[in-house]
Amino acid sequence: QVQLVQSGGGLVQAGGSLRLSCAASGRTFRISRMGWFRQAPGKEREVVATIRWGGSSIYYADSVKGRFTISKDNAKNTVYLQMINLKPEDTAVYHCATDLGMGRYENWGQGTQVTVSS
Repeated sequence: QVQLVQSGGGLVQAGGSLRLSCAASGRTFRISRMGWFRQAPGKEREVVATIRWGGSSIYYADSVKGRFTISKDNAKNTVYLQMINLKPEDTAVYHCATDLGMGRYENWGQGTQVTVSS
């Protein structure tokens, strides 16, 4: 199994920036991809960004392109989500998760609240 511990997040005004971190431990050699997801109140969880662990393939949701940047530090087994120009609609609980090569995300982080005030 892989354990994920998130940090970062909080309250910021619109136009501000935040950075989320997600540190993995355990059987990290199994990680194929890592991703960031978010869920706003009353809405379904949506993918924000994903990154292939052994390469550089990256995906962004259209809603965050140009504002969010996913990156990784393989030596630290950590993935980051740098968020700039935040908007109130970015308010959500953000989770990181791993794909261990099975084509699905599992081993979710504990979640962190991001609140953007207008």
